[in-house]
This record gives sequence, structure tokens and C-alpha cells, in this order.
Amino acid sequence: MQHPFLSDDYHIRWSTLTPEHIEADIKQALELAEQRLDAIRNLPAGKVSYATTFGALEKAAEELERGWGRLSHLDSVDDNPEQRVAMNAMLSQVSAFYSQIALDAKIWASLKAFSESAAAEALSSVKQRFIEETCADFIQSGADLDQSQKTEVAEIDAELSQKTKKFSENVLDSTNAWEIVIHDEARLAGLPEMAKESARLDALENSHGSEDEPKWRFTLQHPSMGPVMQHGEDDSLRKEIWQANCTVGRDGEYDNTDLIWEILELRQRKAEILGHKSFPDLILQRRMAKTGKAALDFTEDLHGKIQQKFLKETQELQDFKAGKTGGASAPLEPWETGYLAEKRRKEQYAFDDEALRPYFPVDSVMEGMFTITSKLFGIEIAEREAVFGKDEEGKIQVWHEECKFYDIKDTATGELLGSFYADWHPRPTKRGGAWMNSLKTGGPAADGGAREPHLGLMIGNMTKPVGDKPALVDHREVETIFHEFGHLLHHLLGDVEVKSLSGTNVPWDFVELPSQIMENYCWDRESLDMFARHYETGETIPEELFQKMLAARNYMNASVFMRQLALGKLDLELHQNFGQYKGGDLDAVDAQILADYRAPMATESPTMARRFSHLFSGPVAYASGYYSYKWAEVLDADAFTRFQEEGILNTETGMSFRTEVLARGNSRPVDESYRAFMGRDPELTPLLERAGLA
Repeated sequence: MQHPFLSDDYHIRWSTLTPEHIEADIKQALELAEQRLDAIRNLPAGKVSYATTFGALEKAAEELERGWGRLSHLDSVDDNPEQRVAMNAMLSQVSAFYSQIALDAKIWASLKAFSESAAAEALSSVKQRFIEETCADFIQSGADLDQSQKTEVAEIDAELSQKTKKFSENVLDSTNAWEIVIHDEARLAGLPEMAKESARLDALENSHGSEDEPKWRFTLQHPSMGPVMQHGEDDSLRKEIWQANCTVGRDGEYDNTDLIWEILELRQRKAEILGHKSFPDLILQRRMAKTGKAALDFTEDLHGKIQQKFLKETQELQDFKAGKTGGASAPLEPWETGYLAEKRRKEQYAFDDEALRPYFPVDSVMEGMFTITSKLFGIEIAEREAVFGKDEEGKIQVWHEECKFYDIKDTATGELLGSFYADWHPRPTKRGGAWMNSLKTGGPAADGGAREPHLGLMIGNMTKPVGDKPALVDHREVETIFHEFGHLLHHLLGDVEVKSLSGTNVPWDFVELPSQIMENYCWDRESLDMFARHYETGETIPEELFQKMLAARNYMNASVFMRQLALGKLDLELHQNFGQYKGGDLDAVDAQILADYRAPMATESPTMARRFSHLFSGPVAYASGYYSYKWAEVLDADAFTRFQEEGILNTETGMSFRTEVLARGNSRPVDESYRAFMGRDPELTPLLERAGLA
């Protein structure tokens, strides 16, 4: 295969996507894309049509999007030195290519010529929407700037690509650079047995200890460090892990401090060139919030509604410690909060979330989730046999032996709507967190042809299998699985004739609605019984344990709520008011911005901005958009009230959500899609009521 990264095979042959092909493949894709753009640049006036302008532009970089998308995915799940070098060598060329499209006067002239023609007005509403969105993209990217400004914007985009890639590498490398190996089992008091056994096996795999003389290895991956911070009785161990976590993206060769300021300055400069006071005003103009001020006002309004509850929770936790130690009520250490909160929850609700873990083997969670979504959205989901590292007849190649592959078909028609990969466990070569992405966007049948299926993936860093037990995830991880699958359904159920408007290609303050609405199914008895079954006995969660789980749902919820608001506030302040903070000490700036969003601590934490990959791991990423999680939470809590009223597994309601929201993508304004499903605009009260904060 001459150019494996560019192959249009639906079932990707991952074993062929090796570093030595990267340069040749990406250069070939760039050359093909440039040839197609040339056709648009040099379009004779008499040849201007939808197919030769907007239609041609959508298809111009198909191979590049395919090849670079696969490479970017491998960079996230299978990082290695050779691949990293090859990718970085091509990064500036790819970035420059995408930046120059909207800045190309000839391309813009061809597009404008058709957009202003009578023929454009005769198109379908979806194609007219695509024309409007594309023109807005061009203007927002600088199509109407003079040449010197266009050159500067292109240079900024290239710099942002390099600096944000370096930021992401620093986070991954500094995370992997730390471990702690425990020799004394007494230091592990309080840890769930599953967490201890996982750490013991991890130590063995990394040449620490033996079966006769065990040791326990912990890393900064959440499934490893999380149980220690929540359950570990050894204060010094929690402190050591907390201190290590604070070094991610902060110390030595991995320090992201200067990169953050450089990224912020480049974004601010780009916004100013494009006629905006701030980066949020540039980015949000076509999202639901519209302006940076509106997003900040939204954040601060919610802050005002929960601040007193947050302060009360903080005081209660301080008092709890004082009652246990006989000391005065005083600010806690940051490595104490998770442990004390869990200890107090166990006492207050007689509930330990580890008691739920045996009911959540990850394969059963997936199977039950498929059953729920199949009933709701009229689909069938089936796993296919997968194989790693080679071709094998009848099996689908995957990028790692733990990865799985599934097909989704429409129940009514039997059509293949799409397929997806799932890869759940952490590895040193895999970046942290959980995410969904698309590898191919399909669409409905056109011109008498067949439907083109979508292809996507969902990735996590969940609890691994321990010994001969299956992977038993905690309830938070269950929510994450449902969340990412909600994103995936948004992609796989897209039914839009223009691919650029399909699925998750919606404003970012709407994109979290499908994912967050799925989390509701992790709390309802009827839906839980479809997947929460003990891995040994097959029994559902006992009613007493379920009631304790519900009672504890909103425990410390104002604190959880406030953390999300704090992350959004930090994002918006740094970008909206960059000039006010420029040149300051990053930790001091963080403390100033979040003075009313954080509980007082005995030891102040350094800013988490240095490892805030959502903001700084891409030229735009979630920058100026982290508030979207809370914005979409308002939408999801409100939209779920319809499911509650009509039946949370009501197929008619589910099909309405599929038809009006999931299938529509950005083919019409998303507020219209919301009103089509709910019959009205969203309301805030359901979120506050669900969170126990009304």
C-alpha cells in the first residue's frame, strides 16, 4: 500500500500506519488538496456553481483530513518517539495549509460569487445553511483582511499549532515521569482491595517486587492515584502524590508556564487583528453565548446562586475534621479534602461507593448501555471480532489488543449507520482523560446511491482488570462511559446531506447536550437494572444500597459544581481580560481570579492551568469554551424532564430526540433544534433542582 494513512478503507488497517509513511502520505495529501483548491481559485465565471465552489471545497482535503485525523488519533493513544518526530515535522505544513484557505482571496472570490447568485437561493435549506456557515467561517478567520494581516494570522496559527502540541507533550511526559513504589503494605491502609491488587500487579509488570515479596506501584494516572486520594489513610502518602501531581506541566523541562502566556498572547493578537477585543469575543460570536461577557455573566450568575451552599459545605468538612481530631476548625490541606469528604460521606449516608463497583463490570455496562440506547433510538449494536497487529479474515483490525469494534444499524431499515472503536484502559503511551472522536463522517443516501456509514471512537482511562476479575469500574467511570457514548451517538446518528454540518459539528456550548443527557441513565432504577449487575452473582443493586446511592448523590454537590465553574472562570478570565494579567505570576493570577471560587486551604495549590489540556492542547481546543459544560448541563437537565414525564425509556421520546437533535447536527440553528424537541426555550430551574441547589 503506497499511502496507508490515506487509504479510504472503511475498516482501517492500523498495523500499516507506521512512522516511516507519515511524511510521504501527508505530503501526498497536501498535494492533492492543493490541486483541488487551485480548481476553485481559477474557476471561470461561467463555471461557478455549488458543485464547483462550496461542494468542491468540502471535498478538497478529504485525504488530508483522513490521514492527519488517523495520525492525530495515534498520537493520543499510541505515542512513540518516531511517530512524534515525524508528526512534528509535518505539523507546520498542515497548519499552514488549513490557515491559508480562508485567507486566500481567489478562493474567497469564487465562494462569494456563488453565494450572491440566484442559484444559491434555489438550493435546499441545508445547503443554504452550509453556505452561510462557510462564509461566516471565512470572515471569522480573516478573509476580508488586507494581505499583511492575513500573513500575520497565518503565522500565528502556525505558532499556535507548534506551541499547543508541545504543551500536550509536556503534560503526557511529565505524567509518565513519576511513580512511587510502596514497600510497606501498612501504608496502604484504607485502600479498596481491588486498588491494592491493581497496584501490586502493576509493580510486577514494571519489575518491582515479586509474588513472595510484593510491592505496590502508583502513578499519576487517575485510576491509580484516585483511590489513594479518596480512601488512603496514610496522610503522608496522599501528600506525596498530591505534590507530584502539582508538578505535571510545571517542573524542569516540562514546564508549561511560558507556553501558556505565549499561547494566550497569540490568541489575543489574532482576535485583535480580526477586529475583536478578546479571544472569547472572536470564538463565541457564533455559539449560543455570543460574547465573552455573556459567558462570564452566565458563570458568575451560577456562582452567586451556589456560593453560600459551597461555603457551608467547606465549613462542615473543616468541622468534621476538628471533631475527629479534637483540634480547632481550620482550613484543610488539599491532600485531605477528598479523603475527609469520603470518610464523612460514609458516616453520614452509610454509603461507600466502592460497594457499587462489583455491579459495574465494564462489558456489562456497555451491553446495558447498548440495550438502553437501542430501545430509545431505534438502533441495533453488535460487537465484531477484532484483531491486533495483523490482517485476519473476518476480523476487524484495531490499534491495541484491548480495543473493541462495534457496528450500529437502524432497526427499521437494517442499514449500517456507522461503526466505532472502544478503548478503555490507561497506558503510558496514551494521553489521560476520556474523549470521543470521528474518523469518518458519512451521510444519507444521495443520487440513488447507498447510505455512507459513519466511523468513530470513544476512549477512556478507566480501571483495568485485576487478576482473573473483569474490569470493575466505579460509578463516576460509568457516567463517563455514558457521556462519551452520547457524543458518539451524536456522530453516528447524524443524517445530514452536507458532512460539514453533521453530528458534533455544532456550537461547542451545545455539543455537550447529547453526552450529558446520557448521564441521567446512570441514576435511574429502571435503566440501572439493565446493566448494573454483580459480576459474580448477576444480581441487581440491592434496594438499600440504591437508596443510599441516591441519598448521597448531591453530597458536597455545591463543591463539585463550584469546581466546574472555577475552571470555566479561569478559562474566560485569562482569555477575556488577558491584558490585565499579562506578565503576572501565573499562580498569583490564578489565585486572584478564583479567590471566591475556591475553599481556603492550609497549603495553596499551584494553578492547574499548566496541565489544563482542554484549554492549551490545541490552537483553539476548549479555550473560551469550558463554560460549555455547565451551559449544556442546563440544557440536559431541562431536556431530560421530557423523558421523565413521558418515560425515560419511551421510544417515541427517544426517537424525537434522535430526529430533532442527534440527526440534525448543525443543519439548522441549534436553538431551533432544542425548541423542536422541547417545544420551548430551556429553563435553569431543573438543573438547580437536580443538583439539590435550588
